[in-house]
Amino acid sequence: MNKQDFNEGLLGFLDASPTPFHATLNMSMMLSNAGFIKLSEIDKWELAQGKKYYVTRNDSSIIAFTYTQAKNYTMVGAHTDSPNLKLKPNPVIKEHGVVKFGVEPYGGVLLNPWFDRDLSLAGRVSYLDSNNTIQDTLINVQKPIAVIASLAIHLEREVNEGKKINAQTDILPILTTNEDFDFDDFIKWQLSKNEILNVKELYANELSFYDTQKASYVGLHDDFIASARLDNLLSCYVGLLSICSVQEDTPMLFIASDHEEVGSESTSGAGGSFLENTLRRMYPDYDAYMQMIRTSILISADNAHAIHPNYPSKHDVKHSPYINKGVVIKVNANQRYASNTTTISRFMNVANTLKEPYQKFVTRSDMGCGSTIGPITASRLGIDTLDIGLPTLGMHSIRELCGSDDAHSLYKIILGFTN
Repeated sequence: MNKQDFNEGLLGFLDASPTPFHATLNMSMMLSNAGFIKLSEIDKWELAQGKKYYVTRNDSSIIAFTYTQAKNYTMVGAHTDSPNLKLKPNPVIKEHGVVKFGVEPYGGVLLNPWFDRDLSLAGRVSYLDSNNTIQDTLINVQKPIAVIASLAIHLEREVNEGKKINAQTDILPILTTNEDFDFDDFIKWQLSKNEILNVKELYANELSFYDTQKASYVGLHDDFIASARLDNLLSCYVGLLSICSVQEDTPMLFIASDHEEVGSESTSGAGGSFLENTLRRMYPDYDAYMQMIRTSILISADNAHAIHPNYPSKHDVKHSPYINKGVVIKVNANQRYASNTTTISRFMNVANTLKEPYQKFVTRSDMGCGSTIGPITASRLGIDTLDIGLPTLGMHSIRELCGSDDAHSLYKIILGFTN
């Protein structure tokens, strides 16, 4: 696939995936269209060599794999979730002539950019239908319905000297001036747009606000891609297209887990059993399972901090990744990243063979280092793991920035691993 088609598909995927639930649904549809067979965790699996399969958990995590005679799998791991503002269970606040929604920050949200954005709402809703059966469905309002308004500078003259944002009181989205607003009626209206009319009672929801501004090219020569949720739908898209591009007899697996931004400790997170359960069902014989684990490699693909041209001192001078200069190999002496000499060398060898650029990143020694699903998965499975990322500015902002070259380069390198 050429870079132009790759990036156009990426823009569409980003816009269509405002939540992990929508991202997982979209990836499921793309896998089905590519000939992958859907599995259910509650059914008995009858796998056939030469076939391709996928399975989901919690509607927010997904695993796709080819089932081959060879056991030396190239695995690509990413995550479906991104920092956002999540609706509280009883969200409606009516005061001062408006209706506001109570929200809770999910993950390490960069809060300032959320002000004065055209926000919409999406996620999963559970309800009791007219047959007394609990149902789950996804909703996406799509249109802008709320805004978090800034306080005018006239009322806070020192704001540009630094302002601390109170997550409880300062970031409540304003919805309407109609104080007759009823939340249940609003949700039922959204369900009716999906032709769901047999709602006996609403039970629970997992809804998040998102910016309605579309993903787009930015830069004089379309140098960049700007979008919400680049961390980590960017890697999800790369992994998804990679596994859709290989032959059925090529051993490859792709996993996109939920809840990475809050520690991965959940049934659908990398700290849960989803991947291990799937691999054990693929290889119920323990010796075969261990042969697969010890001959395979996991590429943990997440975003990487590109050097900020206005804040260069935030990077180690010898390990400062540039946008559009290649995939970033992440290294940390304290195992916050799982890369080691063996996995790094394998990646470098493939990239060199393809003449694709790469860079290396180490956090400054006087700063803390984030982590990824890499060390979690490596510890749980005992699989050789490499942590890599795509250079990004504004990570965890409502709108992030990456290069228009780097993701396509990673796609080619991953395919190089399978040859």
